[in-house]
Amino acid sequence: MSTFGLVLLAVFGVALLLFLVIRTKLQAFIALLVVSYIIGLLSGMSPEKVLQAVNDGMGGTVAEIAVIIGVGAMFGEILKVSGGAERLAMTLMDKFGEKRVNWALMLTGFIISIPVFLDVAFVILVPILYSLAQKTKKSLLYFAIPLLAGLAVTHSFVPPTPGPIAVASLLDANIGWVILFGLIAGIPAAIIAGPIFGTYISKKIHVEVPKEMLMNMAEEARGKQYDKELPSFKMIASLILLPLFLILLNTFASALFGEGSGIRTALTFIGNPGVALTITAILTFYLLGTRRGYSKSEIQEIATKSLEPAGIIILITGAGGVFGQVLVETGIGDVIADTMTNLNIPILVFAFLVASAVRIAQGSATVAMVTAASLITPVISTLGLEGPILALLVITIASGATIASHVNDSGFWLVNRFLGMSEKDTLKSWTVMETIIAFVGFGMSLIVSIFI
Repeated sequence: MSTFGLVLLAVFGVALLLFLVIRTKLQAFIALLVVSYIIGLLSGMSPEKVLQAVNDGMGGTVAEIAVIIGVGAMFGEILKVSGGAERLAMTLMDKFGEKRVNWALMLTGFIISIPVFLDVAFVILVPILYSLAQKTKKSLLYFAIPLLAGLAVTHSFVPPTPGPIAVASLLDANIGWVILFGLIAGIPAAIIAGPIFGTYISKKIHVEVPKEMLMNMAEEARGKQYDKELPSFKMIASLILLPLFLILLNTFASALFGEGSGIRTALTFIGNPGVALTITAILTFYLLGTRRGYSKSEIQEIATKSLEPAGIIILITGAGGVFGQVLVETGIGDVIADTMTNLNIPILVFAFLVASAVRIAQGSATVAMVTAASLITPVISTLGLEGPILALLVITIASGATIASHVNDSGFWLVNRFLGMSEKDTLKSWTVMETIIAFVGFGMSLIVSIFI
């Protein structure tokens, strides 16, 4: 097939994917597979070769991420059930004081969203926001936006959350570098989109606690329960930070210890993301489960339940791997790389624009990440990219996939419902907050790229 034909095929493939997801409401996993089959056959590949590409793409991707996402989901679920999120929030608010409680909420979101999904963490912590708004008579947004900013940043930027893990797997990026760059880009993004923007927008839009939510609040009784029943802050913080520490040790083991060193070998093993999360999960099951009175069957039930949302993320990522493999086999990746070179478009800019376009069009950040990564994957080998720049690409794609959450995103309606806002006010607050995170994350990626 000619170069022009391959370009048209690539455009058709993305357009078809968006049509299937948006118009027909076809599940993203099935849509990615269907588009991969169609593109492969239209490009002239034999049916046998298309099926082989599907097997290679699915197997190579799922083999790497299944353990990480699965075990990570179990870790997050037991943390949620034990009350770890509430303990983290209560302690940080106490340490920061009433005047800086919005900064405490941002930090709470930033930490807790590493193991716990954004929507779950928000639902758990939203009663605390109601209590604060009732006490201070301030706009609910003054407290909600910082918390949401912290949650959104680590949900998109910092492994072992599924999004960056999926993209890192597709791009073959080192998880340790992704964590490091995610923190570098995420901290300023959370600060600007959280306490700073939250303070500003809360003066423009006064949001009171929804009346139906007030009926469910038992503030005094709940506050008394926390100190007696919730796990300790040090334990929760240590468990959340442990896998990050082990993974970073693995990343820098080669610089710290020489080739063949026993210490280096040990650090490489325990710092493998799957091993690090497994160690953490086992500790969590004991410290927050068995030691706190949960039976073995209850812990097993909690772990099993956590795999329900993890399963679909693993499958969608695997289908993204299939899409990327087909693009490699058809030669479309080479065409995209040549086009970028001829137009003088830096790969970071291209990745951000693709992820942003898919995000705005169909809403799901996960689908946007996977689609953008699938399009970038074949370009990487053509351009000979390797090392830290791949991790920076992960953050760039994550930034684009965060931008402009609006009415086609489930997160938009989650915030809209729990904060009791109109669609217009949700666009002015939540959507703008997400867009700030996207541009700050992208800007930080560009700055870091100068030094690597």
